[in-house]
Amino acid sequence: MIEFRLPELGEGIESGQVIEVLVAPGDRVSLEQPLLEVETDKAAVEIPSPTDGTVTDVLVSAGDTVAINDVLVRIDGDSEGKEPASEEPAASAAADEAEGKSPAATEKPAKEEKKPSPPRAPRADDTAPSGSLKVAAAPSVRRLARELGVSLGSVTGSGPRGRILEKDVKAHAKAIIRSASSAQAAAPAEPELPDFSRWGETVTESFSTVRKLTAERLTQAWAAPHVTQFDKADATRLEELRGLNKEKVAEAGGNLTVTAILVKALSRALSEFPKFNSSIHMGSRTIVYKKYVNIGVAVDTERGLLVPVIRDVDKKDVTQISVELTDISSRAREKRLSADRLQGGSFTITNLGGIGGTFFTPILNPPEVAILGVSRSSFEPAYVDGEFVPRFMLPLSLSYDHRIIDGAEAARFLRWLCEMLEKSPESIFEQAV
Repeated sequence: MIEFRLPELGEGIESGQVIEVLVAPGDRVSLEQPLLEVETDKAAVEIPSPTDGTVTDVLVSAGDTVAINDVLVRIDGDSEGKEPASEEPAASAAADEAEGKSPAATEKPAKEEKKPSPPRAPRADDTAPSGSLKVAAAPSVRRLARELGVSLGSVTGSGPRGRILEKDVKAHAKAIIRSASSAQAAAPAEPELPDFSRWGETVTESFSTVRKLTAERLTQAWAAPHVTQFDKADATRLEELRGLNKEKVAEAGGNLTVTAILVKALSRALSEFPKFNSSIHMGSRTIVYKKYVNIGVAVDTERGLLVPVIRDVDKKDVTQISVELTDISSRAREKRLSADRLQGGSFTITNLGGIGGTFFTPILNPPEVAILGVSRSSFEPAYVDGEFVPRFMLPLSLSYDHRIIDGAEAARFLRWLCEMLEKSPESIFEQAV
């Protein structure tokens, strides 16, 4: 019998929320077949089976919060995937002890006639991790702890052999509230919402994991004083080149969008203006200049905004960027994006042109110090060589951290980018096809 536990999902990820359970007891599963979908604070990921076999128990449900190393599913694996048989009696005895049964009460006969192994640990699904520590608690107690936001690993149990009881969880939660009261008093409290139900029917729902992370990060970003610089690029020639190269890029598996072109253009702008490719730390009064160029691209999904990262864009041509952007955008919307693809960005671009609008003020994506917003292109009359002619204009909005970037620097950066798009758009496509 294999107890499949929640594996490590990425750096800094300690838990996730079960979005969907894809198997049921009795189902046959194969190696790498998805068992369930878990949403972390970085992405939604499918958890694959470690073996071929038959599902015997599913220990979680949609909506449950699970921590790294929690048991999710038990699988009766095929011979090549099973654990050594010598471990089964001990594991069985441990499970029986956690249920309050004696080893002799189990229905499964021992393979060899020998004394039952003494109980070594509580049943795995009655434990909660705190680092590598395991603690014993009934499922109802675990559920109460999740509802109260209490880590069972930090609770001292008063039951037999240290087992955690409901009263222990409640007492620990009260202690946390008391210890936090002084800190809460020092900080301005968020005002309570009025009772909206007085005026009509309401529905209240909790943040999704992605929305929670978005809210936290934008609150953090708002602490940085940032300003937005606006400009327009004459993209008439750029749009012609996009039309000429679009089919060839499609043959390579990509979609030659304005976003993909701007990602490549930004790689050159950031090499000219390295301060825009940096991060600052106010505590140590230091600036970190990044020698790499990793650009995050905001993707609108049904779960909220995700920002997958295209790495080393300065070393890739427009075709490679287009193919990669098409792939990660699709993965983000289909919940197939790995957590690793959401890390390591040094600059972000967000394009609302497909929806509409003229200009907007994008909020920084910390710890980055700048972000480029793109709005819908349109033909506008321009005065050229003594007459008005239609030109295809691209509105751009650059938000920047004013603690490190001055207004004049931001204006130069955006004007440099616009002039490259206007005067030398061919250079962007040099290695594209």
